[in-house]
Amino acid sequence: MSNPEPHPGVEGSGTLVAYDAILARCLQLFQDKTADYGTAWRILRPPSLTDQIFIKANRIRTLQETGTARVDEGIEPEFMGIINYGLIAQIQCELTADAPMELPVDAAVAAYRQAAESTRQLMLDKNHDYGEAWRDMRVSSLTDLILMKVLRVKQIEDNEGKTRVSEGVVANYQDMVNYAFFALILLEEGA
Repeated sequence: MSNPEPHPGVEGSGTLVAYDAILARCLQLFQDKTADYGTAWRILRPPSLTDQIFIKANRIRTLQETGTARVDEGIEPEFMGIINYGLIAQIQCELTADAPMELPVDAAVAAYRQAAESTRQLMLDKNHDYGEAWRDMRVSSLTDLILMKVLRVKQIEDNEGKTRVSEGVVANYQDMVNYAFFALILLEEGA
């Protein structure tokens, strides 16, 4: 088997357009839920957010393996949930201990946008270096990578944030979010 040709850079592949369209939908969902519930998510500590991501990724894997769902909600909303919980987890990691529980909607949205922008920039940097290799992956592999990152974060959390050579939890959250974006792009493109 010959080596596949590398994909063009992110700018020429439609990735950025698709990424930004998905981000707009996720942001709208975040804004709508913030309007409905306020920032109730502020009560969740990062390990609880890690577990929320695990629940969503595990459900996706179950649906991928069984092909059936008893709850009328497909895989795409679960990947969107991983994106939003991953961005919320980054926000929680950045907020100080004395930050108010209830944030004004505009402050919550600004924090979401900041976390999304740094995650998007990481995607651009890695996408450049890896030549969009994810486009040749299976969605099920992206699900497994998210689950692996969740297990890594749980281990880091259990070690009280201490690592020897590994990235911290925020970098792992960013990777989970970007894998979820990639999965949604592939699903939308009919992969």
